[in-house]
Amino acid sequence: MPPYSGGSQAALPMDDAASNQAQARPQEIPALARDTTAENPWPVSLLSQKYHMAVERWPSVWVEGQISEINARRASSVYITLRDNTQDVSLSVNGFGMFAQMARNFKQGDRVVIHGKADLWIKQTRLSLRGDDIRRIGAGDLKERIEELRRKLKGEGLFDADRKVPLPEFPHTIGLICAPQARAEGDVITNVNLRWPTVNFRIVHTHVQGAQCPPEVIAAIEQLDADPDVDVIIVARGGGSFEDLIGFSDEGVVRATAACVTPIVSAIGHEDDWTLIDLAADMRASTPTDAAKRVVPDVHEQTQLISSAMAQMTMRLQARIDNETRFIEGYVNRPSLLQPQTMLEPHERFVDDAVNRMRIALTRIADEEQLVLERSQASLRALSPQSTLDRGYAVVMDADGHVLDSASQVNVGDDLTVTLKHGTVVAQAKRIVDHE
Repeated sequence: MPPYSGGSQAALPMDDAASNQAQARPQEIPALARDTTAENPWPVSLLSQKYHMAVERWPSVWVEGQISEINARRASSVYITLRDNTQDVSLSVNGFGMFAQMARNFKQGDRVVIHGKADLWIKQTRLSLRGDDIRRIGAGDLKERIEELRRKLKGEGLFDADRKVPLPEFPHTIGLICAPQARAEGDVITNVNLRWPTVNFRIVHTHVQGAQCPPEVIAAIEQLDADPDVDVIIVARGGGSFEDLIGFSDEGVVRATAACVTPIVSAIGHEDDWTLIDLAADMRASTPTDAAKRVVPDVHEQTQLISSAMAQMTMRLQARIDNETRFIEGYVNRPSLLQPQTMLEPHERFVDDAVNRMRIALTRIADEEQLVLERSQASLRALSPQSTLDRGYAVVMDADGHVLDSASQVNVGDDLTVTLKHGTVVAQAKRIVDHE
């Protein structure tokens, strides 16, 4: 092992050379841990290297657990947090190459067995398992229970869209449920005040993980829901592992969220994190900062909208006034208003024309009817028996006044009446000549 030197040594006077001869000679680093002393210790790097050399002699091992976190974004490497839920103990696992390709088929919540060898990272003296094989032994029990609960609550309609309540456009008071002194609290308050400074807050601090989380969150939701001043509620928590966020998938928390009359926004974890409260909430925000942007408008945007609306109103009103002014000016300059009597002239001409047309029409009708009458009279005159008598014909009738048209109807000695053009002759039949 090379000697350990603390750096360069300054020149000493000749009188002090003998007394400081031992200090001038560099000390050798002890080869074994038991030989170290307070005056001659090991450097941190040497101890970390010793640990690394010892860990390298450990045998490979198969280990079983549930994947609570997995980061396989790079194709050549993967980082996994393997958890033993029964003892609440976690183990870091990393792998490269073929192991990384195999691990891409797994997801958070899977129960797996991993084969690997212990590895110690010298720079931080951090122990992990370098995996070379991974196999699935079933989905995680916890994740299965959550999935079963999700199906149950969905069947009851707790996640239906028609249950969602729209958020108020301009809330006056926001209820905030978060951990005390949490970053999520600062993110929400800061971003809300930047966007809409007039908002008030009702903040209820609760545990956001662990066994105390569900009952405290339920009580906080009920407390804020009962407050008539609270317009909207935000449940906020920063990111965390699958197990850290499990309290927000508790059945009681989900039912309290669904039963909340006040609009409620869930902002749990990061964008990729999902809990059952997200499905029951009226709106899900990807982060606490996103929740702040969703519950309040931007005062600058609203100011611009108001200014734009006022400008449009002013422009439209001015245009309407200008149009009406032009109409009035047009009416004033019309001749009918300058000389009102001209308004009666068209109607007077209409009446005169109508009288003339009516007179002409009545005259034409009278002439036509006179002509029809004359024609009818001529027809009657032409068809009259008197016209026939006027031409020299006579009408012969028997004693009963019946007109005779055949000699067979007359007997010798019958009295006959002969009507002529002028007068009537009474005669007696002397002889009958029948030409039939």
